[in-house]
Amino acid sequence: MRKLTHAEYLGMRRFDALDGLRAFAAVIVVLFHFAGPRAAFLSGWIGVHVFFVVSGFLITTLMLRERDRTGRISLRDFYLRRIFRIVPLYYVVLAATVATQFRHGGSWRLLRDHLPHYATFLNEYDLAPGTPFLHSWTIGIEQKFYLVWPLALILAGAVALRLRIPVALLGIAVLLVPFSPAWESLAVHYAVLMTGALLALVLHSRRGFALLAPLTHPVAGAVVGAAFVLLHLSVPRLTAVLHGQGHTVVVYGVGVALLLPSLLGPGAGRWLLSRRPLVFVGERSYGLYLVQVLAASAVFGMAPELRHNSPLAGLVVASFALLAADVLYHRVEQPMIALGRRLIRRLDDRGAGGRPTPPVPEAGPAAGERTAAPAAA
Repeated sequence: MRKLTHAEYLGMRRFDALDGLRAFAAVIVVLFHFAGPRAAFLSGWIGVHVFFVVSGFLITTLMLRERDRTGRISLRDFYLRRIFRIVPLYYVVLAATVATQFRHGGSWRLLRDHLPHYATFLNEYDLAPGTPFLHSWTIGIEQKFYLVWPLALILAGAVALRLRIPVALLGIAVLLVPFSPAWESLAVHYAVLMTGALLALVLHSRRGFALLAPLTHPVAGAVVGAAFVLLHLSVPRLTAVLHGQGHTVVVYGVGVALLLPSLLGPGAGRWLLSRRPLVFVGERSYGLYLVQVLAASAVFGMAPELRHNSPLAGLVVASFALLAADVLYHRVEQPMIALGRRLIRRLDDRGAGGRPTPPVPEAGPAAGERTAAPAAA
């Protein structure tokens, strides 16, 4: 019954509880899309922002630990890891979507008209209702975050390491300024990603960790976990009070960020979310989200009598999507991640003049690769 120390935090190789948290987020998103009004109390539309906070936190933690280990952040390695983690599976599912929609005249024409955006990760700029790949908009959001944030982090650290937290705070402040309705509707999602990144910066700092360390105590963690459950169940009321989803998203993002430290320490939340079934789903949450529409088409095609927008339909679709995600996990995700690692090692060896370089233990959660699970509501 004690709180986590900074040294213990820096020595953690995996954050299993965050996989369990992603499992929760992925399932409620699918239920939001297919389980109908009886699942509305789950507020599944906001589940994507769990992914955003976790993603910002994990990739920033990965970069900070790389800098501590090697003295620098390799943009080349970062971008290669992201490409091999996200892009192959994305294009496999996009190709499968095109193949299944090609025989449906109206749906195919709608998808064809928007393919240029989907093929170039400009998904969030093309939110036409009814498009079969509409749910991929957050992948466009995350890809741009991955492109810009490492550069900002490196530039801030090049001037002075103490500027990293102020730069993150400034970034969040700028993103929350409502310059225009279009800016406001997109920028709030980047602000949530930056909230996760800010948490990583604070926890990496000894002084910052000391401020949040009480949250890692089992008793405090239980209180924080209960408060988060209450916050999640209060999302509809909070949205009404704050007059819109944008403000709710910001408050919820902060809530997720405060929850994460409580899942790092030895408490009930960490124990619960680290159970193997939840970790199993969390590890496959990227594929689970991507294939959900294809899974729904298959389910309703095989069982036309299944009532749409019902809890049973949502559960069946989620189960079928998980089966497909498991196949993709073994056949596409893991082989592509392994290929990316081999390419990085080969480039490192070439840069060392052909001399083999000893493998360096990868820091961060999930061996430094399972750091993000893009999803959308």
